[in-house]
Amino acid sequence: MKNRIFVSTEVENIGPEAEALLRGCIDAALEAEGVGFPCEVNVLLTDDAGIQVLNREQRGVDAPTDVLSFPQFDLLPGVPVAEEENANFERFELEEDESGAAYLPLGDMAISVERAGAQAREFGHSRERELSYLCVHSVLHLLGYDHLDEGPMKRQMRAREEFILQRLGLTR
Repeated sequence: MKNRIFVSTEVENIGPEAEALLRGCIDAALEAEGVGFPCEVNVLLTDDAGIQVLNREQRGVDAPTDVLSFPQFDLLPGVPVAEEENANFERFELEEDESGAAYLPLGDMAISVERAGAQAREFGHSRERELSYLCVHSVLHLLGYDHLDEGPMKRQMRAREEFILQRLGLTR
């Protein structure tokens, strides 16, 4: 299945290898979550200042963060998107591109490459591993997962993140 993933960058220290890595992470996360049709995801790679502007404008929080997710739909975590039990199944409208291929627009994500580098150093792993983690984390948000509590929701999301990263060969 071919997903449509648009990566735009506002930073200079990112290359095509990192963009390919993020595309692979998005594809792997969607597959692991049982999404059975092509999706569209927009990714913005920015720095701390850029993500702080987004965080202030979108969430009213005037501080940088590592990743922001903007889901198109209010989905139920762990429930395959195509199943009727999902919260808004009847509202899904696939968008067609110029060739007639249809995609489900899942949403957008913004990642601070600057913050990813700092966190990678803090956690003792590569920037690529941290970018991958943040990307998978964001895809799960687009699919309805959240971690507002410190209980079952957070554990469910963390377990899925680790499962997907393990499948990608990106263990701690």
